[in-house]
Amino acid sequence: MSQEIQFADLGLAEPLLRAIADAGYTRPTPIQAQAIPQVMQGGDLLAGAQTGTGKTAGFTLPILHLLNAKPITVKPGHPRVLILVPTRELAAQVEESVRTYGKYLKIRSMVMFGGVGITPQIDRLKKPVEILVATPGRLLDHVGQKTLDLSGIEILVLDEADRMLDMGFIRDIKKVLALLPKQRQNLLFSATFSDEIRELAEGLLHNPGFVEVARRNTAAESVQQTAHLVAQSHKRDLMSHLIKQHKWEQVLIFTRTKHGANRLAEKLNKDGIPAMAIHGNKSQSARTKALAQFKDGDIPVLVATDIAARGLDIDQLPQVVNFELPNVPEDYVHRIGRTGRAGASGAAISLVDNEEVKLLKAIEKLIKKEIPLTPAEGFTPPKKSEPEAPRPPRPQGKPRAQSKASDADHKHGERNARHDRPQHPRPNTPAKNNPARQNQKSKPRMSEAARNQAKPQPALFNPKPVGRKR
Repeated sequence: MSQEIQFADLGLAEPLLRAIADAGYTRPTPIQAQAIPQVMQGGDLLAGAQTGTGKTAGFTLPILHLLNAKPITVKPGHPRVLILVPTRELAAQVEESVRTYGKYLKIRSMVMFGGVGITPQIDRLKKPVEILVATPGRLLDHVGQKTLDLSGIEILVLDEADRMLDMGFIRDIKKVLALLPKQRQNLLFSATFSDEIRELAEGLLHNPGFVEVARRNTAAESVQQTAHLVAQSHKRDLMSHLIKQHKWEQVLIFTRTKHGANRLAEKLNKDGIPAMAIHGNKSQSARTKALAQFKDGDIPVLVATDIAARGLDIDQLPQVVNFELPNVPEDYVHRIGRTGRAGASGAAISLVDNEEVKLLKAIEKLIKKEIPLTPAEGFTPPKKSEPEAPRPPRPQGKPRAQSKASDADHKHGERNARHDRPQHPRPNTPAKNNPARQNQKSKPRMSEAARNQAKPQPALFNPKPVGRKR
């Protein structure tokens, strides 16, 4: 469909077409070609497409068109559109897209997330803003301080809806929904849609349109996928070898833990390969700086955990490496979706040790494709390897709920990405006099998101039965 039409055929306002042309685009991607007209009609929409297919423009462009067609005077701190996203990086990316496409319109946007000072955001809310892009935790902070009023929201977007619920945002989303007017347009966009998300969408969306341009949980065909079987203790040496052998100038490497990201970046720098690590323990300024340098090509290697790299959007990123396979197969799709974007070619290599072979099989089952195991040409494992730090145990059984509890990065990364709120000091009660604390020592530590998921959860939406149009 997208090969037959151009953006000019979609009925978008002329200032938007000018901004699209400035960005170098003429033809919409399949998700854009199908979603934009439906959003412009004003109805609810459930849209799914693999990452890298242009989902963000699929909702920012028609939203800008609708606001431009119906201009109203907004009060400070009373936005018309709310776009909720799971992480800081994705929030910044979406708001940048709003500014890029809306540069010829008199529509103001703002981004808010935790991990940075709240005062500049409060100051910004003292001026009118039509489109607000936010993470749920910081959004609720502003509502609590009465610096933000959501009673005038006309359009709600849940971007990466599946990931927000997986990360434990159910309670926050319920709180946000209670603050919104009942009459509004609802849009759910996501790279993957589980059956659970579809059930939840049934209660939120009213006679929605549906767009799914690719089979769920599939990787882009433009990404060449391979894997190397290698011992965990040799992975850092192999990583250095691959970068030098292939002369990679820009490669994004995923690790499972924050500590692993730091160790790999230190190893690569020691071997003369400039690299930086980003993860939940890094300050927002450090993460922003590392991403900027990587995008600009100042550093060839960025080592990241899944949380930190969420929303990372780099045109023509040629190479992604899974230093360790993720616990959740769906995360593999998100990871390799960083390359091969919008039809460009890309390559994804996974380093797999014996313990990860089962995870590789689970990924192949999900994507319905075999990932070939190939030897690493020219690599000779060193006789003496660096001592390997003990790894957190891999989860057993169902991966989606249990993996979050055992993933050493998600323990703190999710909480940092969610709220970044001041923590109240705990009483300094000695452990020996505190039976509850002694009992906690025998249990694995869980993130707030994992604890929420472990508890029986009430239904997110309790809609009244209504007749559906056929």
